[in-house]
Amino acid sequence: MESAPLVLLHAFPFDSRMWDGVRDLLKPITPDQRGGDRSPDLVAVADDVLRLLDEHGIERAVLGGCSMGGYVAMAVLRRDASRVAGLVLADTRAGADTEEARANRLTMAARVEAEGLGWVPDAVVGGLLGPAADDAVVGRVRELILDQDPAEVVWAQRAMAARPDSTDVLAGVDVPALVLVGEHDSLTPPALARELATTLRQGEYVELPGVGHLSPLEAPDAFAAAVLDWRRRAGV
Repeated sequence: MESAPLVLLHAFPFDSRMWDGVRDLLKPITPDQRGGDRSPDLVAVADDVLRLLDEHGIERAVLGGCSMGGYVAMAVLRRDASRVAGLVLADTRAGADTEEARANRLTMAARVEAEGLGWVPDAVVGGLLGPAADDAVVGRVRELILDQDPAEVVWAQRAMAARPDSTDVLAGVDVPALVLVGEHDSLTPPALARELATTLRQGEYVELPGVGHLSPLEAPDAFAAAVLDWRRRAGV
């Protein structure tokens, strides 16, 4: 049986280039998630993903996402779970933001609106990568952040702040699911990822050693190998 196409959704504040390190092995479709002038709601980009599937003639896909990309994947499930043949959720969480996290997002959005993106790498890179991240990875992360459209960064923060809890949605999905997390992910730590894996009916947990919140960017070969092994065993 032919495997379902793999769609990978990027983290915040990045674009589809964060998947460059896994392209050769995974052959994914990697859309950019953009809000444009729409109201800040992740359902907007979830609908874009469904339209993308239609445009490619894809009935069902394995849907993967890292961090914010995971939130978009959950929004796709809320819109039409029948289009999802399997899930790859990396360094993400099912729950909505706490009041503190929501306030921090809105504060960041307002500052980006006022000042632009120049200050953002210094504020976030330390929390995104593992302690042993090499200079090339750090430099690439900084470059990608600074290359974003500030208006899209603002949109994404406000959309994530407004997202609902998706625990019940994930608990109701009965497809093979892989939950990956970096050993040193301080934003969505391994304990949270293990809990996410148990929420899913067919959840499987993999921890990638030595890396942080951007596991597919920091350890692309290990990430791709884990996904390929899981797809082979799960038959998706």
